[in-house]
Amino acid sequence: MQFPTTTSRRQKNLHLTARLLSEAIRLLCIFLMCYTAFAKLGDHDRFVFDLQSVSLVRPYALALSWAVPATELAIAAMMLPEATARKGLYAFLGLMGVFTIYIACMLIWIPKLPCSCGGAVSKLSWTQHIWFNLAFMALATLALGLEIFEHIRLRHRHV
Repeated sequence: MQFPTTTSRRQKNLHLTARLLSEAIRLLCIFLMCYTAFAKLGDHDRFVFDLQSVSLVRPYALALSWAVPATELAIAAMMLPEATARKGLYAFLGLMGVFTIYIACMLIWIPKLPCSCGGAVSKLSWTQHIWFNLAFMALATLALGLEIFEHIRLRHRHV
């Protein structure tokens, strides 16, 4: 019986750690999407009111008040199964990017911007919102990198 070498044990531990880290990040992103979606739906009237107080989105406030949490929940659902996790992470990155750009633009053009994020996230300052979003985008990018690295490693292993 041949025992694995220290190097192969380290490689297995490294791949297991990368996989667990990727899954933990994905679960954190799922939690964020679900938390903010349910916070918006739970206080839907306030969410609509906050959207209507921004002139740029006022005409679309009611539609957005349903579309945003529905999109967040759909992205969370995409990140759950292994088969669509990578697409879900890309969608998460895209939506967080849109939110971040929206915040930055609104801060430039609208002096008093209401927060309609929902839950504890709505307690953050606007600068904190941007850093919070960027941090989650960095985590999602890391998870994607780990997923892609693992995919490439497995493909080369079977060749």
